[in-house]
Amino acid sequence: MIEVVKRPQLVVLSAPSGGGKTTICRMLLERNPDFRLSVSATTRPPRANEKDGVHYYFISEKEFLEKVKRGEFLEHEKVHGNYYGTLKSKLKEILETGHTVLFDIDVYGALNIKKHYPKSILIFIRPPSLAELKRRLRKRRSDDESEIEKRLQRLPEEYARAVYFDYDIINNNLNETVERIQEIIRKHQEQDKYVTDKSI
Repeated sequence: MIEVVKRPQLVVLSAPSGGGKTTICRMLLERNPDFRLSVSATTRPPRANEKDGVHYYFISEKEFLEKVKRGEFLEHEKVHGNYYGTLKSKLKEILETGHTVLFDIDVYGALNIKKHYPKSILIFIRPPSLAELKRRLRKRRSDDESEIEKRLQRLPEEYARAVYFDYDIINNNLNETVERIQEIIRKHQEQDKYVTDKSI
C-alpha cells in the first residue's frame, strides 16, 4: 500500500518585543489542532496569567546554567538580562509525534535552530512602524519606560539578522498575517511530503 506522509515542520517565528509573534502563535495553535508549541525555558519571572509548562518553563539562573553545562539546550540566549532556551528533550517529544512545531523565540535562537534543522522555516515578523511598536509595548504594561527603551535599542541588530530568514512579513493586520503564515506552512508541507510503500 502506498502512503503519502507529511514530514513534521519546524516553524520559527521571531519579532521585536511587541511585534505580535506570541499572539500569532496562539492564533495558529487555535486554528490548527495538529500544531504544537515548543515551550522555552527561561530565567525571567512569570508575568500575570503565565503558567509554568504552558507559556515557559520557569527555572532559576543556577538551574539554567547547569543545564547549559550538561548540553541540554538545542539553543539558548541571554535577552534583556534573562536566559531563554529550547530544551532538546522537550523538542524531541514533539517531533516524535509528527506534529508541526511552532517556535516563539528571538532572532539568535532562530538562526541556531536553522543550523541544526536546515529545513526549518524562519519567519520574521516586523511591526508596520516604530510608532506602532512603541504603542504596543506601552499598551501591554508589562515593562516600564526604561525597559521599553532597552527593547527598542535592540531593533537594529534584530532587523539586521532578518535578512537571513526565509520570510519577512509586516504585521499590518493580525488575521491577514496569520493567514499568510498558514499559506507558507501549507506550501512547505506540500513540498516536503514523501511516499512510503507499506507493502514492502
